[in-house]
Amino acid sequence: MGLQYKVRTSSIEERTLELRFDSPKAPEQTEIRGTFFPAEWFPQSGVQLTWPHAGTDWSHILPEVTACYLRMAYEIASHEPLLIVTPERERVEELLKEQLPSKLLEQIRWGDCPTNDTWARDHGFITLLSENGPQLLDFSFNGWGMKFAANEDNQINRRLMTQGLFNGEYHNLLNFVFEGGSIESDGCGTLLTTAECLLSPNRNDHLTRTDIEQKLKELLHAERVLWLDHGYLAGDDTDSHIDTLARFCPDNTIVYVKCEDQEDEHYNELRLMEEQLKTFRTLKDEPYRLLPLPFPEAIYDEDGLRLPATYANFLVINDAVLVPTYNQPINDNTAIKVLQEAFPKHTVTGIDCRVLIRQHGSLHCCTMQFPVSVLK
Repeated sequence: MGLQYKVRTSSIEERTLELRFDSPKAPEQTEIRGTFFPAEWFPQSGVQLTWPHAGTDWSHILPEVTACYLRMAYEIASHEPLLIVTPERERVEELLKEQLPSKLLEQIRWGDCPTNDTWARDHGFITLLSENGPQLLDFSFNGWGMKFAANEDNQINRRLMTQGLFNGEYHNLLNFVFEGGSIESDGCGTLLTTAECLLSPNRNDHLTRTDIEQKLKELLHAERVLWLDHGYLAGDDTDSHIDTLARFCPDNTIVYVKCEDQEDEHYNELRLMEEQLKTFRTLKDEPYRLLPLPFPEAIYDEDGLRLPATYANFLVINDAVLVPTYNQPINDNTAIKVLQEAFPKHTVTGIDCRVLIRQHGSLHCCTMQFPVSVLK
């Protein structure tokens, strides 16, 4: 039984990817022509979680965030292998043995190394697929423009490579600061990003917008880059990562956060973002199908600062979409319905992520997926 995927290269030639499925949960790559950056809904070999511990910023709420990570681990391992990166394997392994069914424990892989924090989306590999096998791109992570320590997190990928966890060729791109949460790929040669993040002065300030766009095209084998010039979330440390605002979905669809409350501080910027999204065209010069996600009611921390709750920070895994929820039944259910429309062949499951936004991220920020054939 097999599937064929046809995607474009930067030279507009057609590529064919053929996948054979030995079982519904274990797709095996059999043929790729060209090199491309898979969309998140492309078949996966696993997902990475970098586990919280007392040496991270989660120390004051470690039981609460651990409960959330256990829920994410359960949902991910129910669908595909899970790589857990931690400096405390024995403690975490004992916890999982207590909390997860034994059949899910068989899905766990372990990466042993020191960590500063837990945001795998931004310190994890960005993976391309090619006829020569997976290409594991290791970019520099500097704590979102040197806001936070990242000396250990910036070494995770190199340390994991020495542990024999991956198939693929390692690429040292540490001369370029770049985070997984700052980029979206449709798998067919188009990237989506935000100017606010990629042009922030503490990342690659020696490069112009034109320089960065050319670099992304070359490194990620893309044909073009769509830049959003508007949109932000109060309380966000990332300088407006695209995965908090707008996301590619199958069939030329983009889901995006929409604020209906004219009194909300986000209203004007998100309205301008929506208007810009309406101007974007596919490679066939057709408008994208745009599906708005609800905007969560404001959530504040103990100091009265607004937290960056967003439904755009969902994770796509094999056969499922995991959606952050915020104990707001109407908004939560609406977001799930919108994403079910965007991913009609997937099961859409909500996970309460109120604890995650207390450290200014959410579900997608905590994870990094690996395409088929990468994670051993």
